[in-house]
Amino acid sequence: MNCKPIVMERYYTIHTSFVVDFQFTNNITILIGNSGTGKTASYSFLLESRSEDDRIVCLNHTDIKSDIKSIIESLEGKLIVIDNADILLDHSTRRYITFDSRNQYLIIGRDVRDFLTTEENLFELEAVTRDERTTFYLKRFFGKEG
Repeated sequence: MNCKPIVMERYYTIHTSFVVDFQFTNNITILIGNSGTGKTASYSFLLESRSEDDRIVCLNHTDIKSDIKSIIESLEGKLIVIDNADILLDHSTRRYITFDSRNQYLIIGRDVRDFLTTEENLFELEAVTRDERTTFYLKRFFGKEG
């Protein structure tokens, strides 16, 4: 599933010694990678940004008892960021996200099944450190899934 982002093409923030500079090329961006690569740190920066940008909605393990699909269905014009997507999203919710044309998604997790995605949707973090500041970028994922 490959279509242009409908909410934002770029997310940029500076947080102490970190910079997050994400260029979105698709409406569904799936961020995968090993533990300790900065995925959850990036999520926390997006979580902080939602107080200044009401287009950002963040969901994570604290929402495990919520009806995630109902929450998502009630939203329009949002960048919905989901950390720990492996835990939060059931099959039905993944299918809904795949065909949702009202919102944009940044899905953070390891299990990308049921999204009908292509390589164009899969990314990992690239961390570049210069002058004691680390910048996180989205980089196409070319490795094996799972």
